[in-house]
Amino acid sequence: MNPAMWLKALRVIPRISKEEWDRLDILSRWLISTRAAVLIMTFLSASIAGILAFQQGMFDLWRWVLLVLGLIFAHATNNLLNDFTDYIKGVDQDNYYRSQYGPQPLVHGLLTKRQLLAYAAVTGLMALAAGAALVYLQGGLSLALLAAGVFFVLFYTFPLKYIALGELAVLIVWGPLMIGGGYYVITGAWDWRVVVAGLPYALGVTTVIFGKHIDKIDMDKARGIHTLPVLLGERISRYATVGMFILQYLAVGYLVLINFFSPILLIVLFALPTFFKVLPPFRAPRPAEKPADYPDFWPNYFVAGAFAHNRRFGLLYLLGLIMESILKLIV
Repeated sequence: MNPAMWLKALRVIPRISKEEWDRLDILSRWLISTRAAVLIMTFLSASIAGILAFQQGMFDLWRWVLLVLGLIFAHATNNLLNDFTDYIKGVDQDNYYRSQYGPQPLVHGLLTKRQLLAYAAVTGLMALAAGAALVYLQGGLSLALLAAGVFFVLFYTFPLKYIALGELAVLIVWGPLMIGGGYYVITGAWDWRVVVAGLPYALGVTTVIFGKHIDKIDMDKARGIHTLPVLLGERISRYATVGMFILQYLAVGYLVLINFFSPILLIVLFALPTFFKVLPPFRAPRPAEKPADYPDFWPNYFVAGAFAHNRRFGLLYLLGLIMESILKLIV
């Protein structure tokens, strides 16, 4: 039992040696191998769906818990399968980007292929069990939503990421699928306004994957991985990411303007200092080597800035929704 490592793995993707790995408990190993620090993005999408359901007086705690568990385990499964697929295709060899910023279980000898597949199978079955329970409880569109989730878990890494559809997949998954679909399995109602309300946060998650793909654009190009930044080029991709940052604020403003949200949601404007902090790096090409004063995030550069902004914006968005819900209860 190592609670300190659990907390660390939920905050960052820790660099760890084989000797340290061998001393860890199974939960610590699972958190590290699934890159649990990024699972907060999925938790926030599920939370947004739950709060929107609560605002409509249709919140169901147990269905929301199943939604959270299902989505988080699905995301974790995808991360494991991503590492497995890229390893067997030879992508993660030769000091590839993925093996630089954190432990790649197969490349660094922390897990065998059989062990990693066992992790993925158990994690995937837990996600599937939660999804099946929601299908049983809700019916209707739930089965189609579950099937869509299975599709993206299995095929995001290959072929979607390889044919410039990975970024679009992320936008669809973290918005319409997780938030719109999550709202549906809780309430039994499909609401396009909820789908639109999910876009501010889904755009933030998409900036994270854009930032990551810009960071490894040269490596992906050399390996024949045609991500959208590879097709667009670094400069256009950097400005596209900034454009998505701005769209997040404009989308919230629009939702306030049409009275879907109250002005309380403008609390997201407190994320602007983070936006202005991460903006300068996006205005110039990525440095070839780690800057002298750069934190220990390297080779994460654009993705680190996008993740910092998305976490700040997402938490404020969630806080605004909670505050709005409390206000509606009072009034």
